[in-house]
Amino acid sequence: MASRILTRPLFAPQLASPLRRAAATQIRTSADAYELLVAQRKNRPIAPHLSIYQPQLTWYSSAANRITGVTLSGLIYLYFMGYAAGLPLDSATVAASFGAFPYGVKLLTKFGLAAPFTYHSWNSCRHLVWDTGRMLDLKNYYRSGYAMLAVTAATTLWLVYV
Repeated sequence: MASRILTRPLFAPQLASPLRRAAATQIRTSADAYELLVAQRKNRPIAPHLSIYQPQLTWYSSAANRITGVTLSGLIYLYFMGYAAGLPLDSATVAASFGAFPYGVKLLTKFGLAAPFTYHSWNSCRHLVWDTGRMLDLKNYYRSGYAMLAVTAATTLWLVYV
């Protein structure tokens, strides 16, 4: 049999219904279109995920872990950039400066450094446990979360007062 010549496409598009209505449009200038866009944006929610979900330990701990990680990394970068720039940040100068602080300022400084450090460290240990495939159900997530908060509080207080 000779090759067949197709007279119509293999996948022919569906023909539109003969009863079509034309869409009503208005010719607008670009300034009018921009004003319409601005008016529509005022009615849109900014971040609906923050307002429709009940706050939970799961997303609070995730956000706090990221924030403490960024904070600690930023402090380390600032310290070494200052050291490289020639600021007097050697250990003897830092210890002498810290020793001159009033007692309340010392406690606040130590707490400000110890709290994110201990939180991020203990939460990282919890993540390492999860990487082994353990404690991945919701019950153990909350159990380990509250235990991590308790250990964080205890080690933060120990670092502040020692």
